[in-house]
Amino acid sequence: MKKMALSLAGLLAAAAFAPEVFALPVFARQTGMACRACHFQHFPALNGFGRAFKASGYTMMGVQGKVEDEHLSIPNTLNLGALTTTGYETQSNRGIGIPNGSYNFPADGGELSLFFGGRVSDNVGFLSELALTGTGAGPANTNAAKLPILFEIGGNGTRVGIVPMATAGQGAAHSFELLNTGAAATHRIAAVAGPGGEHINANSAAQYLNTKTAANGFSFVAVNPNYGFLNIGTYGISAAAIGGALASSGANGMNSTYVRAAGMFDAGGWDSAVGIQDFSGKDVTNLIDTKATIIDAQMQGEAGGKPLGLYASYGRAPSSVATNVFNSGTLTRKSFNMAAELGVIPHKATVQLAFRSGNSGAPPFAGASDTDNAIMLGGTYELAQNVELSLTHTSQSGGAWNVVPEPPGKTATSFMLEALF
Repeated sequence: MKKMALSLAGLLAAAAFAPEVFALPVFARQTGMACRACHFQHFPALNGFGRAFKASGYTMMGVQGKVEDEHLSIPNTLNLGALTTTGYETQSNRGIGIPNGSYNFPADGGELSLFFGGRVSDNVGFLSELALTGTGAGPANTNAAKLPILFEIGGNGTRVGIVPMATAGQGAAHSFELLNTGAAATHRIAAVAGPGGEHINANSAAQYLNTKTAANGFSFVAVNPNYGFLNIGTYGISAAAIGGALASSGANGMNSTYVRAAGMFDAGGWDSAVGIQDFSGKDVTNLIDTKATIIDAQMQGEAGGKPLGLYASYGRAPSSVATNVFNSGTLTRKSFNMAAELGVIPHKATVQLAFRSGNSGAPPFAGASDTDNAIMLGGTYELAQNVELSLTHTSQSGGAWNVVPEPPGKTATSFMLEALF
């Protein structure tokens, strides 16, 4: 713990002399606004304006010119953005002969993705992520794509419509999400997921329950960014994502339902929200259950003149006679998570704390338990609005880890540089 605190202090002190520049990712180009216009403390957490932009279906324009005609209104430039990560990560007990630590470089262990999208028309937007390389030098592939078709009604910012989508690893929540609780993997405070997902699983019940699957389908969405949103979707999980004999069958049906509701309100000057997610149904020729329920809440505001975000979530995934995508064990998998992030240097540096009290769902043995707890400590520093340094450490404990051999990832540390431009 002492070494972790010293490392965080060193990181923040060393970075304090770095210059600040403005960011130019995909939607910054379209709107002509800086990154922090949409993000709370740092990318990717959303603030109120960021929710409004997303609720518009990515159609909001700014200084960028348009090509317009009857029933035509598109940006005069196709907006692109790139995301890349570089860093060093350690994970305990990776395996015999496997180093516990690894360096990650752009296109080699680190992420290298291309984003493109934006306004398609007054009521239609688009966003896609193309992973140029994966671990090592793998082939390019589309990680995610969605086409929000949202029509404004009532003149107060309310929109309704449908969102067709597909994702290789963000789950049904990829269709539409506004909270920063980890309900969708891309909306979280942890700067990186960690080598085995340890950091984000300490932050978020939805991520601990492995809701970040491959998925495709469409959602009905009704949203007002000031009051809340409803997302009712039908989707399928590709057989390849589940593995085994089914993976080679090509089976894929939209037999699962995703329901997400969240309300937003002001609580004594704090931008607040509460919500629920429910996954139900079956998939892959009706042999696989998809069952989980998550309740989450957030408050974003200031404490002592410094930005503070508070996040909480509780989720459970029951065991299944067949297989539950979100729980492969024979007991109920569940998790209660809390996370906080304080801007110790507003718009520059944050410190993070999160914990999980969970149960893995795996059957206990010889009097052991399936308890699966975690504590995460972290810090971020913005070299620029679109360039972020982070240092994150997660330590896990409980009966789920008291086995021989010890599972990999009981402790994990990540030092990462993330750039989006």
